[in-house]
Amino acid sequence: MRIRGLYPSLVLLTACVAAQQPSREQMATQVTIYRDHWGTPHVFGKTDASTIFGFAYAQAEDNFSQMEDDFVFATGRGAEIYGPDLTQEDLLNRTLEIEDHAKGDYNAIDPHMRSLCDAFAAGVNFYLARHPDVHPRLLTKIEPWYPLAFIRYNYYQNGFARDPKLGEEPSQTAALRTYQTENGSNGWVVSPSHSASGHAMLFIDPHLPFYGPGQVYEGHLHSDEGWDFTGYARFGFPFPYIGHNANLGWMSTDNFPDMVDGYVEHFDDSVHPLSYRYGQEHKTAIAKTVTIKVKNGDSMVTREFQTLWTVHGPILTKQNGMPIAARLPMYESHGWMREWYDMTKARNLKELISAITPHAMLFGNIMSAGTGGHIFYIYNAAIPIRDPKFDWSKAVDGSDPATEWKGYYPVSALPQLTDPKTGWMQNCNTSPFALTTEGNPDPTSYPQYMVREGVYPGSEAQNPRGRASVRILSTHGKFTFEEWARVVFDTRVSTADELLPKWLPLVKTGASAGDSPTLRQAIALLQSWDHVSRVDAIPMTIFTRWHTAMRNRTETTENLTAALQEVLSDLTKTFRDWKVPYGELNRLARRQAALRISALRRR
Repeated sequence: MRIRGLYPSLVLLTACVAAQQPSREQMATQVTIYRDHWGTPHVFGKTDASTIFGFAYAQAEDNFSQMEDDFVFATGRGAEIYGPDLTQEDLLNRTLEIEDHAKGDYNAIDPHMRSLCDAFAAGVNFYLARHPDVHPRLLTKIEPWYPLAFIRYNYYQNGFARDPKLGEEPSQTAALRTYQTENGSNGWVVSPSHSASGHAMLFIDPHLPFYGPGQVYEGHLHSDEGWDFTGYARFGFPFPYIGHNANLGWMSTDNFPDMVDGYVEHFDDSVHPLSYRYGQEHKTAIAKTVTIKVKNGDSMVTREFQTLWTVHGPILTKQNGMPIAARLPMYESHGWMREWYDMTKARNLKELISAITPHAMLFGNIMSAGTGGHIFYIYNAAIPIRDPKFDWSKAVDGSDPATEWKGYYPVSALPQLTDPKTGWMQNCNTSPFALTTEGNPDPTSYPQYMVREGVYPGSEAQNPRGRASVRILSTHGKFTFEEWARVVFDTRVSTADELLPKWLPLVKTGASAGDSPTLRQAIALLQSWDHVSRVDAIPMTIFTRWHTAMRNRTETTENLTAALQEVLSDLTKTFRDWKVPYGELNRLARRQAALRISALRRR
């Protein structure tokens, strides 16, 4: 097979496959992987399963080490490779019983989805069989339920189990904190009225880590059974879950809905220590002993822990010495893989809404555009229906049956917007009530606890990326595709637009004739700056450091002047000169290489 613009990088052959692997051998004859100029795999298979087989092979070929890490973390075995630092992570995994639930998911999903899991595992195992020079550190055989465990790991262990409402957050150890950055994502859509071509346009801009479980992987899948989708997955996901087909595309930025609750459990029976109060009676918690292997130098030690589950869920934290059970949304559900699959095959907005109706894709600001001309947004989330008489901003009394959830809000009850009058929408991990400049969803139409953006301490209804997006989308006319591709790299600094007109007059007033020439020179540079971040922009360096130094300080003349002087002193100490181009400060480093860049994310 030949495709214009692509060159065949790998055709899966069968000559070296042992006779005891007929299913893998047969599947390998049904799929071809092409690589484009960027190395992105374009996988063409005769069936959905053979296409997934090839996509799994491509993932393993590109980064088996990361895939193995993801599956090791997802199965609660990180300490077997990384030692004691990951013991608590493994314990959290075992407490959530991710392996047991993933195996249950595999047995419960429909046969077609199960065949895709089988094909994915077979593809990775086929790669290992063909590459004896690749030495897994722990997982010598990939099981078909591993991807389902990794999905749960991402949703629950790395997400819901760390909800601030639960109190003392389960500790995330240094080995995983290494991968954490200030992540965020951007999504834009414009309607045909805002497009020079007369077609709706979509911008998908994920801001996810370069390393670790959050690393994403781009690919194109084409099955002769009618499946054709381009997008990104994570290493270990069976297929892309954000992207586009020939008719419809969507983005999903993380949102911050109120989906988790903590329940204070009362273990008040000294004779029966597992007995906890519930209404007018007592229930018995389920206690299990879990065994965790921990690498200790050249040896492996075994540690035992006890986990507890109540009717509300696993005991994860404590508040004021009281155990807190975590109620996690849709924990018994098995359907996210089917929902993702149905989304990838949706040909229009109606089919997309139908695909997300089961609530199995548990969260995300979904924003879509299609060839039908519609643009659409929904604050997607499986949000529990709760009794409004309780304060749901904190853990509630687990002994009161009235605190039980009463189902979930249907998709039709979530904040959403279709074809706004403005002709555009944006969401950059921001409020669903600030999508555009006119006709946003009305916050008074929804329960107060539903949306936390701009409500929960530390969150913003509209962050700097969102404000920059509004500036760009509201001031531009009809976009050509070339303009659309260009403006997404806009590096104008919105926070500088907002703060410097207030800050500079104050520090100029506070700067006396006796102050150092350095301070006056820095003020002059900031005054003359056009607020655009560039590799050679010295004012960008000064402003970025100054902005950081002013966190938790009031904007007084004294504080602003002192913070700016501290920044100049620190730069001089670190770089031997305060005049540091931003490209020397903000560097993207991958292994032994480094690249100077003007912006990692829109400000």
